[in-house]
Amino acid sequence: MLRAYGPACDGSIVEAKGDNRIPDSATWIDLEEPTPEEEALVERCIHLNVPTQSELAEIEPSSRLFERNGALYMTVSVLFGVQDGTPSTTPIAFVLSENRLVTVRYATPKPVRAFIDHVRREPELARDAPTVLVRMLDAIIDRLADEIEDLAGDIEKISSHIFQRQADERRIPAARLTALLTRVGRAHSLLSKIRYSAVSTLRMLSFLSASSRMHDEKNKEVRYHLASLSTDASSLSEHSSFLSDNLQFLLDASLGLISTEQNAAMKLFSWAALIFLPPTLIAGIFGMNFEYMPELQWRFGYPAALIAIVASAVLPILYLKLRRWI
Repeated sequence: MLRAYGPACDGSIVEAKGDNRIPDSATWIDLEEPTPEEEALVERCIHLNVPTQSELAEIEPSSRLFERNGALYMTVSVLFGVQDGTPSTTPIAFVLSENRLVTVRYATPKPVRAFIDHVRREPELARDAPTVLVRMLDAIIDRLADEIEDLAGDIEKISSHIFQRQADERRIPAARLTALLTRVGRAHSLLSKIRYSAVSTLRMLSFLSASSRMHDEKNKEVRYHLASLSTDASSLSEHSSFLSDNLQFLLDASLGLISTEQNAAMKLFSWAALIFLPPTLIAGIFGMNFEYMPELQWRFGYPAALIAIVASAVLPILYLKLRRWI
């Protein structure tokens, strides 16, 4: 799908057939899952190569950030799929020429969709290509900040479940503990996607800020905006690192709870063995089928055996309580 935005373009679809051309007033050309015909039309009108889907998948910085024929080629990984419960990142390519911006994408993340609606309400945002670029990056970073805020709240809830005030409340059943570990794992997965997107965006901002085009006097306002965005992206990256450490701590605490529950169970079995083994030994001795056992002929043999069995069970309990082991 090919759409054109600009002072005299409202984002209508441009059909790639016949001798159709992209309007000269278009400052932003958006390619969403483009067909070969649409790519050919854009290349014919702007005289620049359009990145393919396989080129977008490259992860090397040299393949994602470079300058060719006077145009800046930049690829950034944008977070998407959070609302569907399957967070991931998708690459979006930006080709910035002298007076046009071309974006190539194979998904529509929420910040891109929100920015498109914003441009349709305020066409002034698409007055020139650099403005479109920085505004879109601004929307992407704002969305990352929102996701980090939501994730921080979720981490606080996980922490409150793990560190209850009362000791009895910290004994979490196996089903809840499994659900808790699942929440920690999903939060860590989302956080890793956010960090990857933030680092990718920060690299692109650094490359764009260092380009000679951004040092032109006419791009002075854009350059200041890029500096602000770089600071925001750095802050997001640092905050996501802090949350990652916090999540690792919560994961260790959850595993510690599991270990504590297992130790308590093993300690219970150890107490039971210590208490019931002596009575079992005594009962086993008196249950032997020997012909000559003086105690069997003794009048008080049976009561004495019962007393010995009870004493052998009670004395270990008293000893454990005296040592404060139970």
